[in-house]
Amino acid sequence: MAWLEYVLPLIFLFPMAAMASIVLALRSLHDARVHSPFNAPLHEPGQALRYRLDKAFSSLFLNGALGPIISLAPLVYGMGRMLFVEQQDWVEWALYGLLSTLLVLTFSLLLVRDYQRIRRLKLGLACELAVGQELKRLVRPDAHPYYVFHDVPTDSFTIDHVVVTPHGVFVVETRARTLAIGTDGNELNTVAVERERLRFPHWQERRPLHKTRQGVSWLTHWLERRCGVAVPVKGVLVLPGWKIDNSEAAPDILVVSGDTLAKQLTELTPGPLNDAIHDKVINVLLERAKLMELKHLSQPSV
Repeated sequence: MAWLEYVLPLIFLFPMAAMASIVLALRSLHDARVHSPFNAPLHEPGQALRYRLDKAFSSLFLNGALGPIISLAPLVYGMGRMLFVEQQDWVEWALYGLLSTLLVLTFSLLLVRDYQRIRRLKLGLACELAVGQELKRLVRPDAHPYYVFHDVPTDSFTIDHVVVTPHGVFVVETRARTLAIGTDGNELNTVAVERERLRFPHWQERRPLHKTRQGVSWLTHWLERRCGVAVPVKGVLVLPGWKIDNSEAAPDILVVSGDTLAKQLTELTPGPLNDAIHDKVINVLLERAKLMELKHLSQPSV
């Protein structure tokens, strides 16, 4: 029975399959999500990015642990075949070696991808935490009624921060971008803001401004439906570490570096809020924040 020559070598793969099963069972160790014992969601600055970072580390763990096991599987199977065949077929052994090589290259690329993703997410989280820390300076007693929400879910994406002040509501989006390096080796840290795009030293982007306007539009209409009156909402885009050139910027979106964000928000006046509407806005946003527990709303805007 020639088919036994191909089936019996599978015995040598059973220990590797057992190791792979253990690796898959341990992947949940990288899930750092926690839930409050009280009836309230836990929210910290960059919470959605923390979840994505956990998933990225889980992917790195799986690719790093399963990669060697899966890559060696063809060679182990081939060595098992050598025990059950009478004549060696070097073409077949070459195919096993080629398959193992391709698997090694594939998992190497996956590991590089995971490393780059983790690096970007860690930079984004650092910027989110820096902006969140700056926004906490707005929190005062009742005589200074400011309220800050982090990772507010919309219908299809997440707003990084929503700030409620006596003078209006602010949608604050944070974007992390690595500083450019000039030909002389010095950092280029100035970004020019235009109406529809951001001009960085070596590239340009439209999406951050678009997403900020999208957040402002959604929050404006949503608050009007929930509160019954028009609520003034203004968008703020924060680019930590960059010098901002707003000479050609549109007036509807404020682009800042974030180092004096708290002071800037106290000076901006999108429109007055009476005490009743101010409190109602806070209450409806507190209710909305609970939706962050839903998986399809847990992704941050990008």
